[in-house]
Amino acid sequence: MIEIETAKPVEVVDITDHVEQTMRESGVENGICLVYSLHTTTGLTINEADGALINDILNLLQRIAPQGAGYQHDRGDGNAHAHLQATLLGNSLIIPVERRRLAMGVWQRILFFELDGPRRRSIFIRVLAD
Repeated sequence: MIEIETAKPVEVVDITDHVEQTMRESGVENGICLVYSLHTTTGLTINEADGALINDILNLLQRIAPQGAGYQHDRGDGNAHAHLQATLLGNSLIIPVERRRLAMGVWQRILFFELDGPRRRSIFIRVLAD
């Protein structure tokens, strides 16, 4: 489990190094690594950690599910847009582990999306051997 303290309402955190550390500590040679967010207003994806690309992704999410668009859930918490955006991203990733390394491309990074912060967030990591 890793903990993240976000500082903004919307924030993207590269958690690749944290996941790799957890994977190394597991001692698994080959298998899979599950990364799972325990929250309904966060998301996970694998992509390039380029600032311009991250802004493009956030802008796309905002266009698809904008804040204050008259959602029924907004009558309660006012954060329906964050739930909808999180649904588009997904809450889990499965990454192959080969020779004690995450099998990821050169530019691939594990990105955590905070969509309703700032908050303290927990991400569950489980490494399973073949």
